[in-house]
Amino acid sequence: MKFPAPPRAARRPHQFTRYGITIDDPWAWLKDAGYPDITDKQILGYLEEENAYFDAVMAPLKPLTERINAEMRGRIKEDESTVPQRDGDWLYWTAFETGGQYRKWWRKPVAGGADELLLDEPALAEGHEYFRLGAFAPSNDGTKLAYAIDDSGAERFEIRVKDLVTGEHLPEVIPGMLSDIVWTSDDAGFLYGLANKEWRTDNARFHRLGTDPAEDVELYHEDDEGYRVAVSETSDRKWIVIGTGDHVTSEIRLLPAGDPFATPILVAPRLSGREYDVDTHGDTLFIHTNDTDPMWRLATSPLATPGEWTELIAPSATFYMTGVECYRDFFVVEGREDGLDQIAIHRYDTPTQGQRIAFPEASYTAGLGDNPEYDQTVLRLGYESMVTPGTVYDYDTATGALTALKVQEIPSGYDADKYRTERLKIAARDGTLVPVSIVYPVDFPKDGSRPLYLYAYGAYGHAIPPGFSTGRLSLLDRGFAYAIAHIRGGDDLGQQWYHDGKLEKRTNTFNDFVDVAKGLIAQGWTSAGRIAIAGRSAGGELMGAVVNSDPELWGAVIADVPFVDVLNTMLDETLPLTPGEWPEWGNPITDKAAFELIRSYSPYDNVRAQAYPPLFISGGLNDPRVTYWEPAKWAAKLRATKTDANILLLKTNMGAGHGGKSGRFDSLYEAAEEHSFVLWQLGVDDAR
Repeated sequence: MKFPAPPRAARRPHQFTRYGITIDDPWAWLKDAGYPDITDKQILGYLEEENAYFDAVMAPLKPLTERINAEMRGRIKEDESTVPQRDGDWLYWTAFETGGQYRKWWRKPVAGGADELLLDEPALAEGHEYFRLGAFAPSNDGTKLAYAIDDSGAERFEIRVKDLVTGEHLPEVIPGMLSDIVWTSDDAGFLYGLANKEWRTDNARFHRLGTDPAEDVELYHEDDEGYRVAVSETSDRKWIVIGTGDHVTSEIRLLPAGDPFATPILVAPRLSGREYDVDTHGDTLFIHTNDTDPMWRLATSPLATPGEWTELIAPSATFYMTGVECYRDFFVVEGREDGLDQIAIHRYDTPTQGQRIAFPEASYTAGLGDNPEYDQTVLRLGYESMVTPGTVYDYDTATGALTALKVQEIPSGYDADKYRTERLKIAARDGTLVPVSIVYPVDFPKDGSRPLYLYAYGAYGHAIPPGFSTGRLSLLDRGFAYAIAHIRGGDDLGQQWYHDGKLEKRTNTFNDFVDVAKGLIAQGWTSAGRIAIAGRSAGGELMGAVVNSDPELWGAVIADVPFVDVLNTMLDETLPLTPGEWPEWGNPITDKAAFELIRSYSPYDNVRAQAYPPLFISGGLNDPRVTYWEPAKWAAKLRATKTDANILLLKTNMGAGHGGKSGRFDSLYEAAEEHSFVLWQLGVDDAR
């Protein structure tokens, strides 16, 4: 196929010097000086040129893309709805209508009565290229609804309040919100957080219904620019939680839900490296913390003396405790053992003796669903695996009975017997065994002849669960295996697994990914050049690092909203996320060693004259997390530097942010584009 010449972004001299090292950055001009307002016509013109080139290159693939999109859409139940769940006097659920991009929010009285439409997302999204519902918070008495919307992708949410009795909206509107919403127990108002001018939430505020939002009272202000403030509530809804912290340290204050102006109770002052979260049962605090061990433990303390912690459940060498939630008659401990989810029910009279819920498969993901009531005897759970569609269960805590309420429906049909899943362990270069979850067609030959799609994230202690995907089936049915590498940087095997992939150990993440790929090749799952790889955000940074280090392994690369200009971003403390990111990556402004380490792996800074694999890069113009210029600069530098003739595409969503297009079918089409690119570049016959 013959394509037009790709765009070439102009080079403009730009240098800066730090620690005696001069950095040349001739594409720095792609960052609009007026950001977050992006009005520079030359920048917008370049992005539009890249989008036009993307459209031209992808045009011959449109029939394939539409075929894959049709397959994906055929696996989605268009009038999908959630299982209703009780909260007080009401049953709440959401539902899509056939053809609908967005859901509607419904409820009906537990005692019986008509369905009531609470919120109509399709109507709210009308006329907007992007729409996302943020907080959704009915008042305790069920007469009001506070919610927040973002219609640009910039994560600048606007709070609105609806009277559920009259159906009318109250006059107050609060722009610039970036938090959850928590009602006080008397429903006189609610707590929330505003973003400051750097787009960081450094406050918790109270809005009283019927008053001007300009008069809202700031209940807490955080002075450390690296910390973020969040509001939530305890399971019994007696306490409002104001939490503040960064990636490694946390601090929590409690306010009586009926008196937001009371003096807050400080649970424990911040201590660098100590994280904790709390729930309450009566007058006892349940404190989930990593203060003595990265596998975490559970402690308790009296509310009257919240700093006096007594260990209740000690850390385990094999069980990674990820969370604790209190109910009236029991508490639930969630965690992972050997990377697999576990849920255990503990009674208050025998708190150390948990009853684990048994699940049937060797590799799966499971967790608590929506359980809003404190006096709960039946727990809502979710379960799935790489071959088992999502299943909603009710678990009877008295009898241990597990009742399936709903299994994900696949209208076009699905036969689980056509696929197999395994959990492998592959040795990294330092001898560490890295778990790999893999799914493949039942007749898959391990002779190196087949293509493989390899996904990973590897940052922020975020584990990638081995869950189900209907979109993935379009690859499996064309002969692919699909693997998830549970590399260091995530917390798949515990918090130490996370620590071993951050800061000065960051390169473990990249090495793990490369070594997993080589191990899969050695085992016959695929061969060099037959691997498609994908990562998003910090996972996009991973993509940038491994195409620099081992380009010959990859046959196609998907890098969505990739965090690739790491050094420049970490040097710019005016960006919304940067100060809070220093505990993850290091602070190159004050630490020469951090500067040198980040410079050594930052994908943008390490592009060099070599052959690169085919690349599909995406960005979002309104993205506040990975700013649009990171993928744009990376693509520009790659075009000017690489020695091959392989396709490189840059697609910028001009009306969206970090998550791409927001409608469920629009986002599905974007996934189909990526799949068709992979099939094209790996030369996979589309005959089915």
